[in-house]
Amino acid sequence: MMIIVGVFHMAAGLAAIVENKFFVVTADYLYAFDVTGWGWIHLIVGLVVLLAGFAVFSGRLWALALGIVLAGLSAIANFLFLPYYPLWSLLIIALDVFVIWALAVHGWKVKA
Repeated sequence: MMIIVGVFHMAAGLAAIVENKFFVVTADYLYAFDVTGWGWIHLIVGLVVLLAGFAVFSGRLWALALGIVLAGLSAIANFLFLPYYPLWSLLIIALDVFVIWALAVHGWKVKA
């Protein structure tokens, strides 16, 4: 699931970098960021989450802890991305919550 979340992040990042007008910002939000900047953030976070997803397959404790931390950071980044693409952000937040739960409850079983 982390690998899928990473790919989703990278897809959103590439869409924001290549086509700046793809995302529409609603008015009157507390914060406003540049869409291209968000694209680079999503691309980098996506790559890191993707690589951490492959590291989780090792079953090592550091990889599981890194996966939980990165899924939390991914959820926070997508919460801040809500004004730009709400349904996509909510989907990735839901996947991040599932990843955190799966790694915390069943992560130690990966190596076995």
